[in-house]
Amino acid sequence: MKKDFENINYTHTKVQESNDSILHENRVVTTFKPGPWQESNKMLRTRSLQLMKSNNWSTLAVSGVSRQSGSSLVSVNLAISIAMELDQTVLLVDANLNNPMVHTMLDIEAKEGLGDYLLHDKPVNELLINPSIERMVILPAGKPMLNSTEMLRSPKMVDLVGELKNRYPSRIIIFDMPPLLSQADALSFSPYVDSVLLVIEEGGTKTEELKQAANLLKDVNILGSVFNKATDNKINYSADSFRVY
Repeated sequence: MKKDFENINYTHTKVQESNDSILHENRVVTTFKPGPWQESNKMLRTRSLQLMKSNNWSTLAVSGVSRQSGSSLVSVNLAISIAMELDQTVLLVDANLNNPMVHTMLDIEAKEGLGDYLLHDKPVNELLINPSIERMVILPAGKPMLNSTEMLRSPKMVDLVGELKNRYPSRIIIFDMPPLLSQADALSFSPYVDSVLLVIEEGGTKTEELKQAANLLKDVNILGSVFNKATDNKINYSADSFRVY
């Protein structure tokens, strides 16, 4: 039987309102009318959930090939699209500790976050924020840190991933990661999640870069790839690739 999470009350989680005009400027899916942009994100959600559920996966890392790929945008919109499912909840973790973007894209204030848990033992439940979207909670990154790779590989981070998975077994957990070829963070962290979604900048990612990224992830479960910043009006989908505008 499906669980209905339609009426969740966030009594212990901080709730913050966002400015719709800023969300729209940041291309957050909730502010767009029905059309290709909405449908492409719904398709990404549907295929992602199908593949994750068929493999009994609950954790997903999203990483771009390069800095301009737009992985944070994909992470945010995928999380929101999953939260729109009445029987599904989602936790979005900003694990881009060197250059956090999730709180900026969602127009929320987050002075503390994952880094404060890792460095200062701040309880996770005090760091979670509901961005006024039903069935969605985010764990922001907090202040940028230089030793992000070491923090993401630390025993404390590994324990946190396990705790988050076990606390709510039916919840999808998305980790927004730094670019794969720019930092070691995503590759170092990939063994601790079930799968990786690779974001490719259409017209920007070079063939050699894509080959290098694929080689780095050869031992990782690849959920699929997202062709971001599409320049044509067609939307093509297959089992392991998606197109997002």
